Amino acid sequence: MSGEADMTESRLDSKTALITGAASGIGRESAALFARHGAAVVLVDREGDAVSAVAAELVEQGHRAIAVTADVSSDADAARMIEEAETAFGSLHVLFNNAGIMHPDDGDAQQTSEEVWDLTMSVNLKGVWLGCRHGIPALRRAGGGSVINTGSFVALLGAATPQIAYTASKGGVVAMSRELAVIHARENIRVNALCPGPLHTELLMSVLDTDEKRERRRVHIPMGRFGEPSEIAQAALWLASDESSFTTGTEFVVDGGITSAYVTPEGPPR
Repeated sequence: MSGEADMTESRLDSKTALITGAASGIGRESAALFARHGAAVVLVDREGDAVSAVAAELVEQGHRAIAVTADVSSDADAARMIEEAETAFGSLHVLFNNAGIMHPDDGDAQQTSEEVWDLTMSVNLKGVWLGCRHGIPALRRAGGGSVINTGSFVALLGAATPQIAYTASKGGVVAMSRELAVIHARENIRVNALCPGPLHTELLMSVLDTDEKRERRRVHIPMGRFGEPSEIAQAALWLASDESSFTTGTEFVVDGGITSAYVTPEGPPR
């Protein structure tokens, strides 16, 4: 879309949304979708040039957007991204802790090094905690809002292809989201874990770097294909909007049916 923003869509009108990992994948698609629905968006990523380009594109289209270069695993950076959101747009209503990594050397418990484990936990789990640590007080100042933390279907099932650090980190995200939802439920702050299935993203495709690896993952998905980041963005939009006002503490699964396939008596498809 070019030129002025289409203001006929306004499910997030008058809201400010901060999205981490916004330079690509789910984060980028969500930022564009949220903006089209009336939100002012704060795009956060450690890749400064890339996230600035995405924000500039949204501004050119007539949306309200800023870019913040930050490392979500840094307490100082997490505090600064929230401060910049409130300074730019006055308040924060939606916090989408989406940034994450999937390390190519993440394997089983024996193969995975301590360095890979620590890095994965630092970004995927600590990064979400820091986002909530600094972001929830901002939502409280705004009178309430929605926290969306990106989990994964592997937090619920385990992965067919070993990735122990990633799976454990996402399990932590799901558990933390559930507890935060209970703690803050009466403050008009909702917290949900958004759990995508396997997606056709640069992140996953770089790990499933052969046709054999991709087929091994794809064959378990009942819909027979990888999901698209835009499909997860649509789910995030609902969780961000007032339409989900009675939804908190959930593992919101968008996975092409893969978790259902694993819990049937027949087990996963072969």
